Parts: sequence; C-alpha cells; structure tokens
Amino acid sequence: MIQTKRNFVFDFDSTLTRVEALDVLAEITLVNNPKKEEIINEIIEITNLGIDGKISFTESLERRIKLLNAKRSDLSILISQLKEKVSPSIERNKEFFEKFSEDIYVISCGFKEFIDDIVKEYNIPSERVYANTFVFDENDVIIGFDSENVLSAHNGKIQCLKDMNLNGEVQVIGDGYSDYVTKEAGVADKFFAYTENVEREKTIENADHIAPNLDEFLFVNKLPRNISYPKNRIKILLLENIHPDAFQKLTGDGFTVETVSKSLSEDELIEKLKGVHVLGIRSKTQVTKKVLDSTKKLMVVGAFCIGTKQIDLEACKENGIVVFNAPYSNTRSVVELAIGEIIMLMRSVFQRSMELHSGEWNKTAHGSREIRGKKLGIVGYGNIGKQLSVLAEALGMDVYYYDVEDRLALGNATRIDQLEDLLSRVDVLTLHIDDNPANKNFIGKEELELMKEGAYIVNLSRGFVLDIEALRDALLSGKLAGAAVDVYPKEPRANGEYYTELQGLNNVILTPHVGGSTEEAQRDIADFVPGKIMAYINSGNTVDAVNFPNIRLPRQVQAHRFLHIHKNVPGVMAEINKVLAEFELNITGQYLSTDSKVGYVITDVNKEYNKKVIKALKKVEGTIKFRVLY
Repeated sequence: MIQTKRNFVFDFDSTLTRVEALDVLAEITLVNNPKKEEIINEIIEITNLGIDGKISFTESLERRIKLLNAKRSDLSILISQLKEKVSPSIERNKEFFEKFSEDIYVISCGFKEFIDDIVKEYNIPSERVYANTFVFDENDVIIGFDSENVLSAHNGKIQCLKDMNLNGEVQVIGDGYSDYVTKEAGVADKFFAYTENVEREKTIENADHIAPNLDEFLFVNKLPRNISYPKNRIKILLLENIHPDAFQKLTGDGFTVETVSKSLSEDELIEKLKGVHVLGIRSKTQVTKKVLDSTKKLMVVGAFCIGTKQIDLEACKENGIVVFNAPYSNTRSVVELAIGEIIMLMRSVFQRSMELHSGEWNKTAHGSREIRGKKLGIVGYGNIGKQLSVLAEALGMDVYYYDVEDRLALGNATRIDQLEDLLSRVDVLTLHIDDNPANKNFIGKEELELMKEGAYIVNLSRGFVLDIEALRDALLSGKLAGAAVDVYPKEPRANGEYYTELQGLNNVILTPHVGGSTEEAQRDIADFVPGKIMAYINSGNTVDAVNFPNIRLPRQVQAHRFLHIHKNVPGVMAEINKVLAEFELNITGQYLSTDSKVGYVITDVNKEYNKKVIKALKKVEGTIKFRVLY
C-alpha cells in the first residue's frame, strides 16, 4: 500500500510558541512607558480580534505595529525570549521535526525576522517559512510591513497555500481563524485545533481534530513521538471533593481530569470507571474486588488520605493496579486537633461554653485541670503518635506509649510493653491505630475498666477500634471524665443527618472525621498523591506504593521503556528476556522488584526496535499488565 504524501503546515504564534510574539515585543519596547499596561492590553485585544476574524488581519497588524514603537535592535531580545517560550510538547518532539523536515512548513501571519531564528533549531529552514516581513525607516524603527506579501492581507494563508500548490495531503495545525479557514477554503485537507496554549471556541468548532499538544497530533497520524500515548488520552477521575490543587496539578501535566463532589456506590463506580486510567478517592468510596475486576484500563488508585481500608489492595495487585496514599501529609493537622481536644477536655471548655450559650454564668475551677505534669498515653507510635509525643512533651506532659512494633522513643517518652500497664497509668489516652481489621474493638469494655478513674480518651484513628457502647457506659458511670471522638464505626458517604450513641453527653467532643481536614493538609495531600501518580504514569516509579514492589529510576531520553507487571512465578523473567533476545533488542537498562505475588520489571531499550515485540511480551504467560511508556 502506497502512503499518500503528507504536508504538515504549522502556525507559529500560540502554536509553535506559547505566546503571541508581538505581545512579547510590546513588553520589551514599552518597558519604561508609564502607559505600558494600558497599551499592552490594547495590543492583546487587537490581536484577539484578528485571530477570531472579527477585524481583518491587515487592520490588526497595522494597529499593533503603530502601538509597538519597536526597533530592529529589539528583535534580538525578542528572539532570545521566544526561544524560552517554545511549546513544551513541540520541544520534546524534536525527533519528528528532524525526521520529517522535508514535509514541514511554517505559515504565519507573524514575521520572518524572528520566526526563522526560532524554527531553524527544529530543522525548518528559511525557505519553508512563509511569513510577513517588517519595514524599517532610516533609524531602524519598525514603521510597517510589506503590503505586497500575501500574508499581510485578510485570509492570506489561503492564498499562500494556493500559491504553494503542495503535492499530497495538507494538514494545518494552528489555533485561530486564519488557520481553520484554510480547510473551509479547500486548500487544506485536515485542520487540527492546537489548544496547548490557548483554546478558542470557534477554532475548536471548526476543527477535524482537537490537539491539546503535539503528542496527540503525532499519535493520530502515527508519527514518531517522545511518549507512546498522549497524556490527554489518560483519563483521571477524582471523587469526594478532593482539593482543587490536585486537579490543577494533574491537568497542568496534560492529563484529562474529571471531578465528582461525592463518593459513589459500587454500581455507580463501575459505570463511571469505564475508560478511566486513574482513580482518586478519599475515605468514603469503597474500591471493591467487583469494581476492580470490572475495569480494564485502570492503572492507579490514589487515596487522598492516610488509610487504605476502603481499597481492596490484594485485588488491585492481582489486576496490576498500583495504589498510593498520603501517609504523612495530614499528620500535623491530626496532632494539633489531638492537642486541642486534650486541653479542651481537661479544662471542661465545652461544658462552660454550652452553659454560657444557655445564659448560665458558671465561673468555677471544678473539673478544670492543666495538662502540664499529666500522663499522656499514646496507643500507636507511628507518624502521628511520634509527633504528638514531641508536642505533648513540649507542653509539659509525661508521655508513655504502646505499639506492637519495636519503635524508638522520641525525647523523654517511655515505651510500655503491655497495653494493660499503659491503661492503668495515664490520665489521657489517645488512639492512633492503623486500619487492620484485627484491631476492631481494640479498646473495649475490659480495657476501659483498666483505665484510671476520671481519665480521658481521644480517638482520631479509626472508628472501629473503640467500642462506642462501652465508651458510653464508662462515661455515664463516671469511670471516664470525658472523651473526644472524630471517627465512627459507620460513617455516611455524604454530609447530612447522622446519629451516634454519644450524642447529648456534655463531656464528649464530637467531630465528623475532620482530623486531617485542614486547608494545609488537603493542599499537601493534593500535592503529594498527584506527584506519586505522575511519577508512575510518566516514569514507571512505584516508590511509596502501598501494594506494589518499589522501583525508583531516572527517566531516559534516548530509549523506550517497557513496563511489565506479572505474576511472581518461576520462569516469567526468563521468558521476558528470551523474547527480548529473539527480537534482538539492545537493552540499556533493566530493573526488577518483586513481592510474594507480583513482579514488576522495567526494561529500557534502544529507540529502534521491532514493534512486534510488544505483542510477544503481552503474550508471556503470567502477564498482568504491559505498557510502553515512551
């Protein structure tokens, strides 16, 4: 089959570069002008009117040049700045420009005086650049443009393409009116709306295809590209009001992101995950085996919280789905709430507050104690427990802790080997226990009975670790002086009415699972988890994955990267390397990590290879997931 010759015609401003060059030139020439902002805004407005076809291009150009007051010497500064403003996806796909240089043209209503210097670095010579030229006066001041140039006239690109009379298919890639009218006029066979830098409604409406980046354009045309699969085709679903910074970070990296403000039921989630590659949740959405078995494209689940109990980690592993969480991002927020609640409980602040709200003045020291010198017992000496230990000690408390693992004490904290000894010793007990199902009712009736008379308890960990009925009985009997509870055995999926047996007790602080719900914590989580997701999608890194072997490695430039997830059974790696040898691949690096169930191997190979190797690797017995990264 004979391939039809294709000609690729690129716009310059806001396509090959992220900016409109004359707008940048205005910033340079008007730097000391007191009316700089006013004039620049006027230039931008005129630019947009011309791009949208609301005024003729000739009028747009004339009006802008008059406002610029630019000299020839300003152009060298402009060129230097434009070189720093090449569109990211253009810059990373230089290989395409080098390999297909004879088929690539630049047709722009901009000016050759600066365009030539920018595009020559992408192997596009001056003779394949069609653009306007400036007219200078005797003092090298730009006073106009060559009005004989077809590109200085309205619809000049149409006439330019007619005059070029290119042989074969013509594809135009641009962002504005002068680009899409080439298709309407019949001088272009296809028009790609380039939206990496700017989105114009009319341009998109008139496009054969929308290209959010050059990767998408190359993918559609089956041309060589830096990454195998355009990021805009990777779909991410974020549920449960995840902080908007996560959306900004992921879309900023080129992914397509959809947000939903609530959690979803199992059936709703199965339906919503069709075609989704990455799922982001908080604590309410249950990612079950049924959900995971129903989705074919899902690669990552990001838990924008500490716990992962809501996710079937084993089913994720079996399906080759990597899970990340945020084990540290909200630590400080939880610790500060714990400290605050300990003080509020021991000072009886909530009782006094409610009395005064009811019109009762009750100034008394009864039941109001300092925390200095009191004994704090921490159950679970992990990230939160340790930081709480340090802050509590700084406030003058004597800290004791119990943990099933052998953890080093910080400061003057004392490790207690038996839970029973801790319970009988402390004035305040605070729980920071993980979500292991074996920890259900870890503190129940028997444990509460071992505590000191008049002690306090705080639970900011998991709802099921504390027996609520036993706690209520201990509070009503006077065994405990008070409690603060932030987590519950059963919690609703959305805000609304809720009932707990602890309601109505004036010595109990109740909060709706807000231990980590501070603006700072949610912002940190919205930075940490997307960072892990992007590191896996972009480079294959699994460092800090909850359920997967960890691999960290640098991104390669002159290589393709194969990611192969397989069952950890004898012979798989041998078979993988046998396939690679059969296709005579030059391996530049190979990294393997395993656990009891899965193996994860990353293989970097030279850029030139037989594409049939991909099918062969996917057919290796034991393969769970395979993808070519770039």
